[in-house]
Amino acid sequence: MSFTAHASVVHMLAAAARAAPAAEALVFGERRLTYAQYASCVAGFARELEALGVRGERVATLLGNSIEACVAAYAILAAGAQHVPLNPLYSPRELHLMLRDAAPRVLVADAALSPVVDLPVIAVGPGARLLDTWRADVLPLGNFPLEESLALLQYTGGTTGRSKGVNLTHRAIATNVWQREALLPTREGERIICMMPVSHSYGMAMGLFLAANCRGALFLLPRFIPDEALATVERERITIFPGSPTVFVGLLAHPRFAATNWKSVHTCYSGASALAEETLRRWCDAVGAPVYEGYGQTEAGPVLSFNPVRGAVKAGSVGVPVPQTEIEIVDVETGTRVLPAGERGEIRARGPQIMQGYRNLPEETAQTLRGGWLYTGDIGEFDADGYLYIRDRKKDMLIVGGYNVYPREVEEVLVMHPAVLEAAVVGVCDEYRGELPIAYVVLRASTDEEQLLAHCRANLARYKLPARIRIVEALPKTSVAKTDKNELRKWSNP
Repeated sequence: MSFTAHASVVHMLAAAARAAPAAEALVFGERRLTYAQYASCVAGFARELEALGVRGERVATLLGNSIEACVAAYAILAAGAQHVPLNPLYSPRELHLMLRDAAPRVLVADAALSPVVDLPVIAVGPGARLLDTWRADVLPLGNFPLEESLALLQYTGGTTGRSKGVNLTHRAIATNVWQREALLPTREGERIICMMPVSHSYGMAMGLFLAANCRGALFLLPRFIPDEALATVERERITIFPGSPTVFVGLLAHPRFAATNWKSVHTCYSGASALAEETLRRWCDAVGAPVYEGYGQTEAGPVLSFNPVRGAVKAGSVGVPVPQTEIEIVDVETGTRVLPAGERGEIRARGPQIMQGYRNLPEETAQTLRGGWLYTGDIGEFDADGYLYIRDRKKDMLIVGGYNVYPREVEEVLVMHPAVLEAAVVGVCDEYRGELPIAYVVLRASTDEEQLLAHCRANLARYKLPARIRIVEALPKTSVAKTDKNELRKWSNP
């Protein structure tokens, strides 16, 4: 389809409602909205939020995938506020830290979650109020946000154990939509399945925004449920299938996979973590549609590169930089010496989609944004054709089922337990989830693995939980008395 760059994603939704008012926009279970209805619901809730004085402030959401999550996301932006999407999987401790840092004016939350917070809460969803009550109205979207104002405050894991809030402008996220579109052009009226959380940068970029941009229908699932995913593909004639290694591996192993009709699907996307080449080959052979792998991070709005539709698709590569984006490989020691193709170093990038910085973290911002470049903390290399490959991570970070998990945060929770003297967490490879965290603890008092795991459940999101907790007499140390995680990885991967 012909593509117009928009000043914000709110402008993009308004354009979709004008161009295709009767087209299907959102589907969640039995509930369906057209673009005219979608825009009216966004406008109605935006007016309500404005009346609460949110313009120029922040509004947090704690919502699972739903009609409410999509309407609230756009309405917050249309009301001139900064959206703070929070994952319902976060523990009360994690939520408290993020809400204290974000200081939102209002929290919009699923009624079933019933968070205990010291700020006004708008409870939505079954058992409360639904955000499609304006569907029969004809309410125009107006008071569009300024391009340079802050649009998103998205939290990502912190190497210091504290989650970092990434500040992104309206221009950054709208620009990133057309940057992705240049490499992966969509057709008008695509039918897109969305199993990843729309509170996550990947689900937002490759689901929520992608659908509105092509005036397509977004079919939301509450989470990745293999039976529901396969049934939706067939019943709703899905055309675009965004997934992750966890999704592709899980579906390939499902007994109903081979019998599912995939003929409507013409494009698959993979993100969040690296997809094994054998998995890629098996999926493409079975489905008959290419899988385009890409790379990005929350700090980059989030897309930095993708394998292009009009060009070679290289297995194992995350493709070429999106337009108006420079990516360089630099030496790890200084971060200033640019390395040639074939040499590995830290990936740095610059472009209009890059974040403004971390909220309330000037030192970490200064470390990550240097000389106009975003230093990603990932290790990669270019091949002779300019295709990027991710080889390692400079950061001590795991990717578990597509989510960033920082061992430092898990370690800090473990040592909060009165019986734990020391803790260290490393990752092991897992075909299904990419990586799994394994914890090693030294005790100061008697306890067992089950009690420690229960403590972790009370303080960490489910995806951050250690797959195993091993009690040891002592942790291996380096010559300078630091925990030797290389040795622990040998213990975990004998």
